[in-house]
Amino acid sequence: MRRWMTGRVGIAALAATSLAACSTTTEQGAVGVERRQFLLISSAEVDQAAAAQYQTVLKEQNPKGNVNKDPQQVERVRAIAKRLIPQTAVFRKDALDWKWEVNVLTSPEVNAWCMPGGKIAVYTGIIEKIQITDDELAAVMGHEISHALREHGRERASQQVAAGVGASLAGAVADVFLPGSGQVSTGLAGVVGQVTYVLPYSRIHETEADRMGVELAARAGYDPRAAIALWQKMAKLSSGGAPPKLLSTHPSHEDRIKDLTEFSQKVLPLYEEARVKK
Repeated sequence: MRRWMTGRVGIAALAATSLAACSTTTEQGAVGVERRQFLLISSAEVDQAAAAQYQTVLKEQNPKGNVNKDPQQVERVRAIAKRLIPQTAVFRKDALDWKWEVNVLTSPEVNAWCMPGGKIAVYTGIIEKIQITDDELAAVMGHEISHALREHGRERASQQVAAGVGASLAGAVADVFLPGSGQVSTGLAGVVGQVTYVLPYSRIHETEADRMGVELAARAGYDPRAAIALWQKMAKLSSGGAPPKLLSTHPSHEDRIKDLTEFSQKVLPLYEEARVKK
């Protein structure tokens, strides 16, 4: 009876918290992203866990010589990031104060990601296998940065914690919210890693990142229409076998290209304005 009551109290507490946890993380921008989000975990905790997980990835890859192996590739990627990052203020001004990091990982995998708080990794596979242009690379990086701006990782981590109600509410909450003496819990760090570069984003997350990404690229002076060419290349690459990591769980090629065509045209004036200022 006591165990049942504890479960009821825990579920009621989580339900009450959930009602207060719905908010939005970004301004609408020109593309009009305004969905309210379920955010049960604090942004500070997620950012701290992401920073720890990012360092873990680098420490694993460094001894193998896989971090920033080609100086020209690193310079190219960081130059694009340098133009994209100032544009993030359109969606959220606090992003300018994030501790951004940008590194290139040597891997045949066609992939890139941005952890919460601005921790970016671009794989050499996406640079080399599709002979990516700067405009297309800006589309990829803008897309991944948008996941971080929109806090999709935090949103999914919150959903995982909420899902823990059915199994062990106390365990799930303690693992994430009670890290101990100022330390990030290994549970939360692991969850952040999983939701950033292992588990699939939902279709709505991908669509939001696509739309915000073309706006970031356009404002940075990169042709937003390159996103269309990029996903056409990715679709062609996936036709020969297993899809690239970036495509394996994303919307269908046709739906994505249709949506990107509409929204790249919507932000085209921003691109033209940025070109004039250059």
